[in-house]
Amino acid sequence: MKNFLVLAILTLAGCAAARTQTPVAVYDFGQQRLVTVSDSESTGNGRLKASLLVADATAPTWLDSSAIHYRLAYHDLAQSYAYASNRWAASPAVLLTQRIRSRIAGISDEGVVSAADGARTDYTLRLELEEFTQVFDTIDRSRAIIKLRASLIETGSRSLLAQRSFDIERTAPTANAAGAVRALTEAGDKLIGNLIAWLTEELAEEKKEAGS
Repeated sequence: MKNFLVLAILTLAGCAAARTQTPVAVYDFGQQRLVTVSDSESTGNGRLKASLLVADATAPTWLDSSAIHYRLAYHDLAQSYAYASNRWAASPAVLLTQRIRSRIAGISDEGVVSAADGARTDYTLRLELEEFTQVFDTIDRSRAIIKLRASLIETGSRSLLAQRSFDIERTAPTANAAGAVRALTEAGDKLIGNLIAWLTEELAEEKKEAGS
């Protein structure tokens, strides 16, 4: 009888925990937005005339998960936290890589591929995601920060043609996970616009030098 009562109590406790468990909200970057005038101006209305392999972005271990990270600048900027009931649909590196490939494919005449495709290309774009975080300056004011290093490599010779670091910030509209998602998505789109403008310029310069 005693064992039965213990089992009943544990069962009721488990049911109560299941009923009170907070559902997890899952986010991605949303639908690909339409290219605006400012986007066209940022890329100089240029087209990519070379085939490009966009390698999967790499990220440090702490960032290589689906967690939505934040830091408290007013407490300890070196410490990273993660929202318990909110997460990305995939790691930020994966989501950002997909977004970059999609945007570049829209302006490429020769196509964009991934390493899994096994196709030969003229150039390779390597991406290193260094930061993808919401930073709280005060308890009710925060911003999104993304840091990325891009390397353009000639595939045949494996020589580094150009390299650049990108650092983008966006104010978060709300001091919570939803605000982080919106600000990080907007910052990501701005970063991609800057990346494409740089990539277009570098490939155009490379083609000019090769033809001279």
